[in-house]
Amino acid sequence: MKKDYSKLWILFRSMFVLSACTFGGGFVIVSLMKKKYVEELAWLEEDEMLDVTAITQSAPGPLPVNASVIIGYRIAGVVGALTAILGTILPPMVIISVISLFYEQFRTNPYIATALQVMRAGVAAVIFDVVINLAGNVVKTGRFLYMTMMVVAFVSTYFLGVSAMLIILVCLGIGLADLFLDLKKNNTYKNKENKKGRV
Repeated sequence: MKKDYSKLWILFRSMFVLSACTFGGGFVIVSLMKKKYVEELAWLEEDEMLDVTAITQSAPGPLPVNASVIIGYRIAGVVGALTAILGTILPPMVIISVISLFYEQFRTNPYIATALQVMRAGVAAVIFDVVINLAGNVVKTGRFLYMTMMVVAFVSTYFLGVSAMLIILVCLGIGLADLFLDLKKNNTYKNKENKKGRV
């Protein structure tokens, strides 16, 4: 039991620190979560983190909160999910509450404006790192279908202005169809093998 509490504390503390130090939205924190839970703590596999990223993007709600729910639940069940959510929402809630008290001073302060401007470069670099990692994982599957979907999705979003939600739904449909065809193919193969065995 003591070990479980220590794991929950690590989960809360790491989510709290990641959430407090993350600027630039959900993709940044997902990248940091990958480094923490896959590479450093080895609580998740690379494929699991890729699945978490896909689910959090397609589910309604803030991406960091969605990711913390899934990761927390995977690590320590319902208690883990609640612990991860608490660690994720506390820092922005406190920071925004403080900023709201001094909003006018923050808005007109040239030093804060410059600091936020400079942070954008760092955020862009982290998001680029996420894109490269996710693309690399897709290429590692060796599936031509997935690589084609990735390229078509990028072209559709960036050049044609197609809605991201539409792309996610279409990719989901293609993925389900691919899964169904694989299952059907496996069942057909098993039936043939069974018939050969009987003969």
